[in-house]
Amino acid sequence: QVQLVESGGGLVQPGGSLTLSCAASGYIFSHYEMRWYRQFPGKERELVASISATGGTTNYADSVKGRFTISRDNDRNTVYLQMNSLKPEDTAAYYCFTARRNFWGQGTQVTVSS
Repeated sequence: QVQLVESGGGLVQPGGSLTLSCAASGYIFSHYEMRWYRQFPGKERELVASISATGGTTNYADSVKGRFTISRDNDRNTVYLQMNSLKPEDTAAYYCFTARRNFWGQGTQVTVSS
């Protein structure tokens, strides 16, 4: 049974940093691309970043390039999203996603506010 459990969200001031984690279980983590999405209230989820199965290829939305870094630890079955220089417009619910059965985590809220 595939499971994705996100953690690390919270309240942070503008310019601050947060690291999100997504712990995967129930499948061979190292075989699948992982992605982070975010969703603003009343909007569709948008892709923030993706990382290939081996971690060798990453892609980012233009809005986060240079500020966010996606990484993975295939020994710990975990994908991370390091978020720096956070802006109020980064406030959203963040979700991790695996291509294994197109499965979503439950999401973690990030709020950027002074």
